[in-house]
Amino acid sequence: MNNIILECRNLTKIFGTVKALDNVTLSIPRGKIVGLLGPNASGKTTFIKLCNQLLTPNEGEILIGGMKPGIETKKIVSYLPEKNYLNEWMKVSDIINLFSDFYADFNTEKAYDMLKNLDIRPKDKLKSMSKGTKEKVQLILVMSREAQLYLLDEPIGGVDPAARDYILDTILGNYNENATIIISTHIISDIEKILDEVIFIREGRIVLTNTVDEIREEYGKSVDSLFREVFKC
Repeated sequence: MNNIILECRNLTKIFGTVKALDNVTLSIPRGKIVGLLGPNASGKTTFIKLCNQLLTPNEGEILIGGMKPGIETKKIVSYLPEKNYLNEWMKVSDIINLFSDFYADFNTEKAYDMLKNLDIRPKDKLKSMSKGTKEKVQLILVMSREAQLYLLDEPIGGVDPAARDYILDTILGNYNENATIIISTHIISDIEKILDEVIFIREGRIVLTNTVDEIREEYGKSVDSLFREVFKC
């Protein structure tokens, strides 16, 4: 098996006169937790949408498990979008049944275990839940798949700081160690502790790729501190 789960070459996406992604070339290995880090409007969500075939590139290509984004890659990619996409009238148990029917790699037992750990009742409807609880349900659905690649777009952006550690523990405790997780976020300090590698992106361009350990050795500072320096936060 190829050790590279995701690679892209000269990837460019243009909206009108704006280059949301500008000639991006990346190679991401299996078995890593990778932070896709940048300020708002830096191109993070565009990149993730291109990986999920929700957008098509103007130039360049993406390969996931050696395949171009499409029906086959959807079988091995578990995607958490930035916004809620679930029907408000549905019960959590109904959504779990739907995912179980739709995805061959969905682990129903794992989903119910995570619901219990997060004190979410399966018979509750989404419309009765807070925004943060809805986001937890979406995360549970995504992490209940035995995927090869998890693409998480701002998984902790809408939850309170007290819940973030639990969310990160949920991510860490519920994925195959041979799989890769890409976490897109601008909240660095809370997720730095779980990252193996980071990608800094600004105005659609990659400005740094490195391992967390190498950043600490080379720069003598945390990823959060380096991020603030690079992006003048």
